[in-house]
Amino acid sequence: MSAVQCGADALGFVFYAKSPRFITPQSAQHIISQLPPFVVAVGLFVNASQQEIDTVLQHCSLDVIQLHGDETPAFCAAQSRRAIKAIPIAAADDLNRINDFDCTVLLDTKAPKDVYGGTGTSFDWNMLKNLKHTHPILLAGGIDASNIGQALAIDGIYALDVSSGVESAKGIKDRQKIEQLCGLMNE
Repeated sequence: MSAVQCGADALGFVFYAKSPRFITPQSAQHIISQLPPFVVAVGLFVNASQQEIDTVLQHCSLDVIQLHGDETPAFCAAQSRRAIKAIPIAAADDLNRINDFDCTVLLDTKAPKDVYGGTGTSFDWNMLKNLKHTHPILLAGGIDASNIGQALAIDGIYALDVSSGVESAKGIKDRQKIEQLCGLMNE
């Protein structure tokens, strides 16, 4: 709720049990039920089956599904909610994958094998010059108070996805860091 009070447009809820940010559908719905109008609830999944996603949707009023695993373009297109597909980026060639997806894409730092985001590190954002996609492009990966200005200056980025950059420890959001980051965004 601190993020919402600071002006966040969306809140993410991680339904990946191996993540330190994991939340149960029931706990997520408790928070979602308190969100003001026009704040989007995003459910994050990693290699979940359609049945697992549908089960969460039975308990949570999610607006958007964010897919961070090895999901196919067809799986993304088949979702009952708007989909965001996370694309792990380490080299410029990785950017070619965005054209495979007919949905919003989120560019995140390529993590070690069997790790799906949440590393708190950035990739070389200079690769993003002149990047185009038919849907919005979001940026994630180590965004914090030290580099928020650089992230905001990238042409063509629709929104930023921040998590570890506003944490005091993995999975523990820090109100002071949230306020600081939001303050820098509004300068």
